[in-house]
Amino acid sequence: MTPETRRPDIVSQSFGSPKDPPILLIMGAMASMLWWPEAFCRQLAGRGRFVIRYDNRDTGLSTKYPPGAPPYTFEDMVDDALRVLDDHRVGKAHVAGMSMGGMLAQSMALKYPERVSALTVISCSPLGFDTSGLPGTTEAYREHSAEGANVDWSKRSQVLDFMVKDARVIASTLHPFDEKRTRKMIEEDYDRSGGLASATNHFLLKGGGPQRTVRGLRAPLLVIHGSADSLFPIEHGEALAKAVPGARLVKIEGGGHELHRNDWPQIIEAIAEHG
Repeated sequence: MTPETRRPDIVSQSFGSPKDPPILLIMGAMASMLWWPEAFCRQLAGRGRFVIRYDNRDTGLSTKYPPGAPPYTFEDMVDDALRVLDDHRVGKAHVAGMSMGGMLAQSMALKYPERVSALTVISCSPLGFDTSGLPGTTEAYREHSAEGANVDWSKRSQVLDFMVKDARVIASTLHPFDEKRTRKMIEEDYDRSGGLASATNHFLLKGGGPQRTVRGLRAPLLVIHGSADSLFPIEHGEALAKAVPGARLVKIEGGGHELHRNDWPQIIEAIAEHG
């Protein structure tokens, strides 16, 4: 079989009792399940939820492809999320996605409305919505991102330094940046994944599916967004919440494009209340 037709392995992990209401966590570009920290997942499970996290394609222990020409589309990644539910024998779940995972979650809720009981979108932008009038990525992040072109993704030290700097640039402006903890997590992710070169395929993905708009969403929507997000400024979260009747917006004061430990209580409380 060719990579285009072979069923990829998608590795997942669960926390809590399968008897509790399920919630599927979808992380963003280049990010394995480790970016949903285990302690975060366990605290959410402690709120009476069956929590599932997984490695996106080209990350963690899931199937990887040579960097530069991914033989799959964004639509395939939407279907990966559905397969994870199937793997855990979950018929319908609260789906929460962050960053690119938020786009995947919106698409999943629109493509498979019968499988999504509630939707939470964190640090993202509205799907199928003209965002040209909204503030773009900050200049500081654009400058940092451009440096990625000079990274040798086969060199562990270069990759770790770049990723730690990336985490710092998108971090909270209210809470201190814990460089030691961040580097340790990224080292674990790098070593567990066998490197992060394949994960750069996420930036080359084509849609592969029909045009969808979040305005067609049927599941109740919760939007969680940091007021200091440097990738998707807060106006993106506000636009998403306004696009869907009845949606609720929770602003994380000083929050960046991250799940800062100091913000977990507010984030977990909002998700648990939502569904």
